[in-house]
Amino acid sequence: MSRYPVEYALPIELSTVSDLATLVAERRALVAERRAVRGARLVVGIAGPPGVGKSTATAALTAALVERGIPSASLPMDGYHLPQAELVRLGRRDRMGAADTFDVAGYLAALRAVAADDGEVVAAGFDRAIEEPVPGAVRIPADARVVVTEGNWLLLADDGWGEVRPELDLAVFLTVADAIRIPRLIARHVRSGKTPAQAEAWVARSDEANTARIAPTIAAADAILRLE
Repeated sequence: MSRYPVEYALPIELSTVSDLATLVAERRALVAERRAVRGARLVVGIAGPPGVGKSTATAALTAALVERGIPSASLPMDGYHLPQAELVRLGRRDRMGAADTFDVAGYLAALRAVAADDGEVVAAGFDRAIEEPVPGAVRIPADARVVVTEGNWLLLADDGWGEVRPELDLAVFLTVADAIRIPRLIARHVRSGKTPAQAEAWVARSDEANTARIAPTIAAADAILRLE
């Protein structure tokens, strides 16, 4: 018997990626029975604030699904950052990562191509070393039955992001203690070339402003994954 109710009373509380993999496998079976238009591919979204571990959880989830015999792939939202030159033109370089600093239409096009399940999808990636999007860096194989997309703003209702949530068959909000998340963010910025002082200032000014806006979007999630 399933660990989860058939209709998935919301929100489901999870504590491990393995639990999430089980939920995804069960949701895939349920959706496959009901879906008449979008085919058999399941789209899973992992949202949450900066530094919470979305990329790590996505990699672990796709690996766990592949181990269960479900071909899976990932579609990071970060590939749709606006280029730095465009952010400078817009006067938004110091808020790179905010909701209005992405090519939302481009991301939605990639997400909808994935959901259409009509073959391989080529999407943009992101080079953290230079903090620039890389067109064509991500390929979603035609045989991928689950595609996991992750990013800060997947569950936001405004700034153009409101069309994303309906494309997700399963939306997961990831949380972790600030005592883990904030040092992780600072270390990430240092690796990208900032001094520790610059990294701390960026986190305080930009990342935490994003976190405050992202936090309420937990209400749009189907499941909450709380990691330690």
